[in-house]
Amino acid sequence: MSASALGPPQAAIDVKLAAIFVSLELSRSTWLITSLSPGGGEKMSKHSVRGGDAAGLLGLLARLQARAQARTGKTFRVIVIQEAGLDGFWVHRVLERESIESHVVDAASVLTSRRRRRAKTVRIDGEALLRTLLAYKRGEPRVCSMVRAPSPAEEDRRRLCRERKTLMAERVEHVNRIKGVLFSQGIPDYEPLHRDRRRRLEELATGDGRPLPAHLKAQIGRELDRLELLLGQLDAVEGERDALMAPVDDAAPAPVAALAGLRGIGSEFAAALWLECFFRPFSNRRQVAAYAGLAPTPWQSGSVRHEQGVSKAGNPRLRTTMVQLAWL
Repeated sequence: MSASALGPPQAAIDVKLAAIFVSLELSRSTWLITSLSPGGGEKMSKHSVRGGDAAGLLGLLARLQARAQARTGKTFRVIVIQEAGLDGFWVHRVLERESIESHVVDAASVLTSRRRRRAKTVRIDGEALLRTLLAYKRGEPRVCSMVRAPSPAEEDRRRLCRERKTLMAERVEHVNRIKGVLFSQGIPDYEPLHRDRRRRLEELATGDGRPLPAHLKAQIGRELDRLELLLGQLDAVEGERDALMAPVDDAAPAPVAALAGLRGIGSEFAAALWLECFFRPFSNRRQVAAYAGLAPTPWQSGSVRHEQGVSKAGNPRLRTTMVQLAWL
């Protein structure tokens, strides 16, 4: 059968959405911009600007609009997509401030080739991200998961719980290091977190009856200096957290007030649930479970059917908090 009998060839990409579609691949040194403009022969164009150059990015988007207008005689809006990553949301906010439609997508939700050895380059990723944006704007269901960007105030508030978790991990490291060093000398019962830690250190003797060696004692003293600094920082962070959750005009923030009425939830759990989860609305409990990565992941193919466990695809801090809360 001749090619003409098959009818006109189908366009590779539908660009009837009357917009300039742009994907951003961000890195420290270079930003790769992949664009698809009306009147450009449905050909994706590649551009690059220096990493962190927001003004250069806005200038490039303006030039893309001007070229599309020169080709078609019409003005088109710009729609941008980028992956959630180390750059956070500041680029997204810059674009929105300039009235540019911007989307942040969960990178793990973008479909990729299932080949064992699939090609992966920044150029390929940029094109895949652009095709994902096109499918999303066409209204295709479940094509990807867009991230709801928090406001600057919401993003800043959640730093309290995250900083406290980091400080707690560092505290555990210092405590374990001190205990390990002393245990190697036959001293199993020293508690660095007790208030009499300095006095007890002066009284310690090794398991074979010797006083602590000078260098070992100096090392532990320096570890205690760092530990006491951490304890002070923990007190400061927890004080800021409690002040944030304190009632204002006899009314606590709505999520905090609702969580305070549940048994087993204290200040840290309430703050983590509020700042990591309930800063945004959810329609039902399934959405909460999916956001926390606690949704089930069934596997079914023909007669084979089994459950793989929770997805672990959501917010890991929220998931950890909810699991610990369930233990209580």
